[in-house]
Amino acid sequence: MANKLLGYLNVSQHTTQLVFGNFTYVLFLGFLAIVYIANAHFSETGVRRIQQLQKEIKELKWEYTSIKSETMYKSLQSQMDASLESAGLNLDPEGPKIIEN
Repeated sequence: MANKLLGYLNVSQHTTQLVFGNFTYVLFLGFLAIVYIANAHFSETGVRRIQQLQKEIKELKWEYTSIKSETMYKSLQSQMDASLESAGLNLDPEGPKIIEN
């Protein structure tokens, strides 16, 4: 009975005629599928690159903050005195003198 039904509908011949009759449409759909996959790939690559750059920016921000605080600490007068003593220079313990007009 199944053979009669397949023979009656002639599915294989009908299918091949349908595919070859709409071959340009099938190629167009294939092209759209390739474009869709390529777009998804490039989008994911861009997102990964953005995440990498955000991580790098965060690390550079931490480094900047660390260097800035270290510089501020080393520029204190007490730290300058300690670093100059090792070089053989002694500063006046009274501090700077103010000249008034």
